[in-house]
Amino acid sequence: MAQNLKDKEAYQRLNYLYQAAHCVLSENPENVELARFYCFTQKTIARRLVLRQDPSVKRTLCKKCCSLLIPGVTATTRQRRKKRKTRFTVVRCLSCGQSKALLNNPDYCLWADRPEAQLAQQKQPGDKPLNNTAPQLLRGWSPGPSSIQPQGGPDGPRETGLQQ
Repeated sequence: MAQNLKDKEAYQRLNYLYQAAHCVLSENPENVELARFYCFTQKTIARRLVLRQDPSVKRTLCKKCCSLLIPGVTATTRQRRKKRKTRFTVVRCLSCGQSKALLNNPDYCLWADRPEAQLAQQKQPGDKPLNNTAPQLLRGWSPGPSSIQPQGGPDGPRETGLQQ
């Protein structure tokens, strides 16, 4: 229970820094450096505590310079289309020039918003652990003779460093 309280306080701090960055830019749009400092601090805390941020928050932060991306103030937004069907919203940071393309599909649903993701995150006390996918990835792999046996050369057998 103490772990949940710790994470709750950290998320509250991240939320406060995000709101502070928005507030600073709404009061004075030229005060980009202070908002960038708040966003950089938010990103550093999330990385240090290994916390996942909401995708809507990550979309409004520049990955390169950590500035808050607000259309018309610190970023420009354009609509692009590829091959008639796929539409993208291209957001470009005015500070560093970094661009990010976001899929603009009304039928698309994020994994975090799906019910399967919510069920996978909740673990009941008596549940069995989920199947590990590592054996499936290594299904066709088998140790060959060169990985276990000492290799011979013109001077005779030499050790590979692997213990049998």
